[in-house]
Amino acid sequence: MTETASRPTLEAVAARAGVSRATASRVVNGGDGVREPLVERVRRAVEELGYVPNQAARSLVTRRHDAVAVVIAEPETRVFADPFFGLQLRGISKELTAHDSQLVLLLTEGRDDHARVGRYLAGGHVDGALVFSLHLDDPLPELIHGAGVPTVFGGRPGWGDGTRDAAAPVYVDSDNRGGARAAVRHLVALGRTRVAHITGALDQTSAVDRLDGFRDVMADADPRLVVEGDFTPAGGERAMRELLERCPDVDAVFAANDLTASGALRVLRERGRRVPDDVAVIGFDDMLPVAEQTDPPLTTVRQDIEGMGRLMARLLLRDLDRRTAKESTERGPSDVILPTTLVRRASA
Repeated sequence: MTETASRPTLEAVAARAGVSRATASRVVNGGDGVREPLVERVRRAVEELGYVPNQAARSLVTRRHDAVAVVIAEPETRVFADPFFGLQLRGISKELTAHDSQLVLLLTEGRDDHARVGRYLAGGHVDGALVFSLHLDDPLPELIHGAGVPTVFGGRPGWGDGTRDAAAPVYVDSDNRGGARAAVRHLVALGRTRVAHITGALDQTSAVDRLDGFRDVMADADPRLVVEGDFTPAGGERAMRELLERCPDVDAVFAANDLTASGALRVLRERGRRVPDDVAVIGFDDMLPVAEQTDPPLTTVRQDIEGMGRLMARLLLRDLDRRTAKESTERGPSDVILPTTLVRRASA
């Protein structure tokens, strides 16, 4: 048999620091009104005793669980195969860790999962939610609204008629349309005249915005030069084959993301088309594990994916702090659109 040391209590912390239990509790739970010398004594006692606050008791005081749900509206096969999600999760995780908050990952495979996520969020297990990769007609925004959970969306969620309630959750996105315009203008400046676009999944606003950016520059383009993809390498391959069948004289391709561009490059290589001599190619995202490893290295539009994740988490945490402090009930953070930049490499 082994003896297990008893877990240090708040009373023990108070006794070691020479303060009342109430004072120790305020310090441990982040309360105000305690003089700095006493705060230092309590913190020293916590460290010396190895005291770990009881989360259930702490929640009663702060009404916080120190946990945030990250909801990705994609199946796990897509999430773990696409480095975009890993980069965004890394940014979110870094910010939450810096604020001693836990990340709870929730994925959705279908309607049953949507209902499960809605029930979990409504159950009071987390302080808030970060949600991204929404699709049109996705029930998640309505379920989250019904759960009453503070939320920040990653990507413009698509508010239907273009209007939104003042209390609607905020979102963080990149300038998808402006980035697409910059990419296509670069291809035109190179002297390319048959510029095509392989879209992303058009039930997502990022794909729609990038298509709109392409059309802003190529308003009179042959409709056959636009082929729908799905943000995956396989989708890029399928779309590139279709594009070559439709328009064999294509001399430039703007792909909706780097994975799509990687698939398009493979098909062009198979068909003996030199890049960029015969066909220039530009992607979107600047995911280094993809963009620097393609053959040739990929010219692409950079968006700060990890930074977008960090900013989403930061906005949510600020909103939660505001609510905990019972500050003004007026809307806290605002929507943020992050800039994009064109990164030139060998493909265009």
